[in-house]
Amino acid sequence: MEPIETTQKNGFILKLLYDDYPLNPRVSEDSAGTMVCWHRRYNLGDKHSFEDSLAFNAWRKTNGKGGVILSLYLYDHSGLTMQTRPFSCPWDSGQVGYIYATKETIVKEWGKTGKLTRTSKAKALKYLEAEVETYDQYLRGDVYGYIIEDAQGEHVDSCWGFYGFDYANQEAQAQLDYWISEYARREIEAQRDNVY
Repeated sequence: MEPIETTQKNGFILKLLYDDYPLNPRVSEDSAGTMVCWHRRYNLGDKHSFEDSLAFNAWRKTNGKGGVILSLYLYDHSGLTMQTRPFSCPWDSGQVGYIYATKETIVKEWGKTGKLTRTSKAKALKYLEAEVETYDQYLRGDVYGYIIEDAQGEHVDSCWGFYGFDYANQEAQAQLDYWISEYARREIEAQRDNVY
């Protein structure tokens, strides 16, 4: 694996790499939203029992009152990308499903008073947007990991499964700084122990 970015600092080497085997965030993470999708070629979103959007809309009329819902659109051209707004290309894109949170979920997650409010619904919508963004990063392969090595090339630390380059780089740089200070602390302790 070739790193996409390498940083050298205080004798340490940080390598940022693509995560070749990322976990599907719809399976590996707890989600407040439920993502229901229908596509003839791809298995997208969460597992559900709705045969099609008509069945989902019938369920929604009786069970979805008070909740929030966003439409999902897929662009399929040399890869997949998903968002909550239509794409400008009508040939390779279209609505593929919905993501929703029920009234009960919203009250449980964001209802400070135990009641559904405009504020809790706004927070739920923002959270659903973030869930779609994370899933889109997974679909596009925008998932990373890092490896930190010392001056001798020995493995110091590594971690995988960071969605989005900026977030991955930020977390990796923070860990690099941690290990630089940790090694410095250990060196000071070793010198102090040798004095006694």
